[in-house]
Amino acid sequence: MGTAIDRFDEKARRTFDSIGRTEVHRGELLRHPVYTRVLHWAVALFFFLALFTGFGIYLPWLFRWFAPIFGGGPLSRILHPYFGVAFVFFFFLQMLNWLAPMLWGPGDTKWIRNIRRVVSGEETLEPPDTGFFNAGQKAMFWEIVVGCTVYLITGIVLWMGARTFGALAVAISYVLHDISAIIMLGGIFIHIYLSTIGEPGTFHSMTRGVVSEAWAWTFHPAWYKKVTGRDPREDYEKARQRQNAPRGPN
Repeated sequence: MGTAIDRFDEKARRTFDSIGRTEVHRGELLRHPVYTRVLHWAVALFFFLALFTGFGIYLPWLFRWFAPIFGGGPLSRILHPYFGVAFVFFFFLQMLNWLAPMLWGPGDTKWIRNIRRVVSGEETLEPPDTGFFNAGQKAMFWEIVVGCTVYLITGIVLWMGARTFGALAVAISYVLHDISAIIMLGGIFIHIYLSTIGEPGTFHSMTRGVVSEAWAWTFHPAWYKKVTGRDPREDYEKARQRQNAPRGPN
């Protein structure tokens, strides 16, 4: 199974790399190739399309102004499940793309136990065994995996209706569908914050596909060491000493 996924993923990466381009300049590292970036933005697009049409359907008294954007309430109801299916489909491809680096390891448990110091900024650098993704990113990934499963099952029940599955199943599906959406939306807000203000330089990884070496040794030191062969803390100290070194007269 893993070999088949690897072959599919590698073929997709080569195909998209032949269409797009990622320029890596001096002092930068390749973070996300074209294929990964396309999947990420496709997932984001259809998530928000499903979210906005869903708001107009489930909370019309508060979000009725979303419905006209999609041609009115009846058309929003028609489009919403298709947007949802597209979201699940593209995230499934993203799951295959990221399955290996998202597997949980001993260092992730240590990261979770140390989360207060990480979040508060008491530690300048992430723990040295933080790889391509940290434990927080992995937890969010697996939450979305579970959320997509709930979306798909409850969405089919809601789509087919009470005639097929019964009134009780539909009622339960409404509740689970909404709870999953709220949890996922909260995670998305955290994701947007960390990818912009919380961890400056992260947004470039999903636009240009690259990050600075300083970003890599700060937030993902084990990955930095793997791709460069250099010690992240040593490079950090050298950069800090250069920055603090007295400058001569102009």
